Amino acid sequence: MSEQHERLAAHERLSTGALASWMRACASHPWRVVVAWLGIIAALIVLVATVGGSLKDQFEIPGSDTQRATDLIEAEFAAEQGGVLNLVFAAPEGERLDTPERKEAIEAAIAKLKTTEFKTIGPDERAGLESVGNPFSENTFSDDGRIAYAEAQFDRVIYDKDREAVLAVQDSVREAVAAAGVTVEFNGDAEFPPIEQGTQELLGLLAALIVLLVVFRTLVATAIPLALAIVALMTAFLLLFILAGLTEINTITPLLVSMIGLGVGIDYSLFIVTRFRQLLHEGLPPRDAAAEAGASAGRATIFAGMTVAISVTGLAFFGMDFITKLGIGSALGVLTTVLIANSLLIAVLAKLGHKVDRLKVPFLRRVDDSDEARERTLIARWGRFVTGHAKAVFAVVLVVLLALAGTSALVRLGASDQGTQPKEQTARRAYDLLAEGFGAGFNGPIPIVVDVNGDEGAAQRVYDGVQGLPGVASVAEPQFNDSKTVALVFVTPDSAPQDEATGDLVHRLRSDVAPAATEDGDAVVYVSGLNAAFIDIADRIMERLPLFLLYIVGVTFIVLAMAFRSIVISLTAAVATILAAFVGFGVLTLVIQEGYGMGLTGLDKTGPIETFVPPIAFAILFGLSMDYMVFLMSRIREEHVHGLKTKEAIEHGIAAIGRVIVAAAIIMATVFSAFILTSDRISKEFGLLLAVAILTDALVVKMTLVPAFFKLMGEKTWYIPGWLDKLLPNITIEPPHDSEVTTPVPVVRPEPSEA
Repeated sequence: MSEQHERLAAHERLSTGALASWMRACASHPWRVVVAWLGIIAALIVLVATVGGSLKDQFEIPGSDTQRATDLIEAEFAAEQGGVLNLVFAAPEGERLDTPERKEAIEAAIAKLKTTEFKTIGPDERAGLESVGNPFSENTFSDDGRIAYAEAQFDRVIYDKDREAVLAVQDSVREAVAAAGVTVEFNGDAEFPPIEQGTQELLGLLAALIVLLVVFRTLVATAIPLALAIVALMTAFLLLFILAGLTEINTITPLLVSMIGLGVGIDYSLFIVTRFRQLLHEGLPPRDAAAEAGASAGRATIFAGMTVAISVTGLAFFGMDFITKLGIGSALGVLTTVLIANSLLIAVLAKLGHKVDRLKVPFLRRVDDSDEARERTLIARWGRFVTGHAKAVFAVVLVVLLALAGTSALVRLGASDQGTQPKEQTARRAYDLLAEGFGAGFNGPIPIVVDVNGDEGAAQRVYDGVQGLPGVASVAEPQFNDSKTVALVFVTPDSAPQDEATGDLVHRLRSDVAPAATEDGDAVVYVSGLNAAFIDIADRIMERLPLFLLYIVGVTFIVLAMAFRSIVISLTAAVATILAAFVGFGVLTLVIQEGYGMGLTGLDKTGPIETFVPPIAFAILFGLSMDYMVFLMSRIREEHVHGLKTKEAIEHGIAAIGRVIVAAAIIMATVFSAFILTSDRISKEFGLLLAVAILTDALVVKMTLVPAFFKLMGEKTWYIPGWLDKLLPNITIEPPHDSEVTTPVPVVRPEPSEA
């Protein structure tokens, strides 16, 4: 096709409608848009300074035994609500702690913690210590004399803002005992290392930079998606901390915002910038090219962002506030990216114009974005191979994906304990020492809460019922509150907190011990603790999973049917995305739970998958993976609407957008993979799961399985019942035009050359 014909065709296909008008306004008045966004960001900064809040970890499971027990403990044992820091002392292998020199050093360290320096110094100051235990008592000193511990209780629950007070205690104790050859490590609910951010984001940006340089071959074009992602991420963080001032937001949320925000920010702008450059090369002036890129590729990002928002709102069906807020927080990066990409990015592109192709990267040939050049690329040849061998490709790929997805059946949901954290963390080393000195179950005692209700013997019956129960290492005498209305019975399992046997013990306590202790009275018994909490979370998730899936699949089906006017495409997108998600879950199970290749993640001990990871990851993944379906099918549909048959539209669409989808998937997966480098196990799980699922979805499902299936379906790909077509609003991803090309555009296939 000649340059003149390309220019004419581009002008004929200019979009109309409200979105196109908005894009033209942004492109025509770029400085107004830039100033408006500077004002918005300044206003958000002011709001953060005035109403912004800090992050807190709050896990509530309304209506569960665990929550009822927690509420009783908070109401009746107020003096014990402060955070606890375990000081775990250890002598060298084969030696004892109670030698005169070591005992004197440890006792001096404890005495210093009881001084005014570490006491409570006011409700608005840092957290202070209320009490410190004796590490040389009968219950805190190991039988072999090598390991001992003391509980240091703070005057309040410890949050990020109290971290310095915790570190001050740790530094003081380490300094006091080091000269005596005593090792000291720390764990407990007061010891949680802050989730470090910065390194993984920089690594993700570096990887994205390399991929973008290969895609665009110019420094200016490469810099635009990176700059937009950073601006969108900063805006999302401002919104997050404003939200934290209005409600409680968990400490892991910023990591999800970074992970999703960076990946989506780069990907969405990559699609729009690519479309802009293609239109420039087809002869459109910069202003028209920017507006048209927003009306077409930008329109697709809006639909893609909608699918993420829909998926995330579905988390509310589980009825657990912390899960809902984790999802909402992770969606902030997507929403800010959509808004900025479809306003600020369009303005910047219009202002840059042909300067977007400046500063060519040495040693790389300039990209030819003409139709003829795109048909010669490797990805175009792959598209023709898939459509040319559709039956075989579809069968082989489907079998392989089903086999990988089937490994997700091995998953065991639960709560991993500190024994699975990296050994670089003091909490892991303290965990190992306590397990060695006091038994595997010492790190995870199971609290049983007895609401007496006039039945004074209920707590003793619970204690007696636990005695000799299989899986119990020891049980403590009941501890009553001051009014003797509530009692605590602590059960120490003989298995580690994350072991399946510990979960079985929780079930036995609930099904056998509790009913037997309360059958003749009005007392109520609640089995609590970390294992019980995750069991309750799992039960709630399984109970409401069908409603959750029905919502996100159903609403997304309607949105995609509305966008593409085809129920075949909508159903295929839903099924294909679920398949990619289960492949991700399967690989996560094989690595984290079964241990295959686990060393690459920085972990050295297997454990269950955290109960809340699958629903949150599925909601995020369902939205993100729909992005590639939207971007691919919007281009294929655009070719089909303008006259090509389905087979040719698939081939031409893959040639036009496939290279960008592959690059976008690699960028997003690399950003996710960078979070495997964090020290936090849950962050590693999210990073690994999402990276594998995104690569599988984009490269295997969307670029191979789906095109093969649509080739087999032929023109039935676009089927929609007449009644549904009339019922659905006429909102499509293909933007409206003043004139449509009604004759097929010939697809030129020159001789193959290097991609």
